[in-house]
Amino acid sequence: MGEYIKVDQMSPDASVVSLAVEVARRGGVLIMPTDSVYGIGAAATPQNPGHKRIFEIKQRPVEQTLPWLVGSKSDLQKYAHITHDWANKLVEAYWPGALTLVVNASENVPEEYVLPDNRTIALRMPNSPLVCRIAQQLGCPLATTSANTHGTPSAVDGCGLEAELVEEADLVLDGGPAPLAIASTIVDCTGNELRILREGALPTEDILATAEFAER
Repeated sequence: MGEYIKVDQMSPDASVVSLAVEVARRGGVLIMPTDSVYGIGAAATPQNPGHKRIFEIKQRPVEQTLPWLVGSKSDLQKYAHITHDWANKLVEAYWPGALTLVVNASENVPEEYVLPDNRTIALRMPNSPLVCRIAQQLGCPLATTSANTHGTPSAVDGCGLEAELVEEADLVLDGGPAPLAIASTIVDCTGNELRILREGALPTEDILATAEFAER
C-alpha cells in the first residue's frame, strides 16, 4: 500500500499536488476524487507501466480503453479532431464539469490509449482543481477510470473505496464525498450528429439544448 492522504480537492495543498505529480511521473497509480466519482489513474504517457496496472487492479478488459482527465479546455484542440461547432460549445458550457466527450483522437494521443478500430478517445475536464492541477503540472492528461473493480458500483466517497484498490495504489487521495456522486454524461462527437452514450450528472435535455443553440 502506498501513501494515504486526506485532501481538499477544491482547494488542494501545493505539496499534495507535487507529490501526486511525482508518483505519476515514475509510473505510479493514483486514486483520487473528482467532482463525479472517485477515479484510479496514471500519467497518459507512452508505454507507462501504470497504465497496464490499472487494468490488472480493476480486473478490467484491456479492450476497454481508459478515458483521459485533462487539465484545461485547450487540451481538446491538442488531443482531438473536432469538426462541429456544437462540440466546442459543449466544452465552453460544461467544462470543467461532468461531461465526457468521445472524440476522434489526434496524432498526439499514443496508440495504446485509443480504440484501435476507430481511433477514438474519451476526454473530460473535471470540476476538480486538484485533478486539473495534477494534470497541468504533470504536463499530460491522466488516463483514468472509476475507482472500483469491474462490475461493482463506483466509489463516491473516500470511505467507500474498495480495500483491494487502496492496497494496490501507490497514492490514495481521500477528498471525502464527491460533490455530484454520479458519473459524468458521455457524448459521442465523432459523427455528424450528437449522440448521448450515457446520461449522468448532466441531463440529456440540457446537452441537446446547448448543442442546438450552437447550430443556429
